[in-house]
Amino acid sequence: MQQSMQEKDIVLDVLSGTKASLNSYATVIMETDNPTLRQTFQQMRDGDEKFQYDLYRIAAQKGYYITSPQATQQDMQSVKQCLSTGCSPSGMQ
Repeated sequence: MQQSMQEKDIVLDVLSGTKASLNSYATVIMETDNPTLRQTFQQMRDGDEKFQYDLYRIAAQKGYYITSPQATQQDMQSVKQCLSTGCSPSGMQ
């Protein structure tokens, strides 16, 4: 018996694959010395980031992807301070 994938499964699979692809772009960009090739990879990454965000928004609207509550101004300031001083995430308050 053949089972077809549901739309939700397909969307979440594509989001997961795109996330992995974006992580790979970061590594390739950091390790590319040729400026033209580096710029090409950056443009590809930028396009994939836009695609990922657009698909994420659709998934969230359909209830396929549940997001965390939005960070407060205080949360963002805490993270910013932590990152600028070099503390570990477990040391954030």
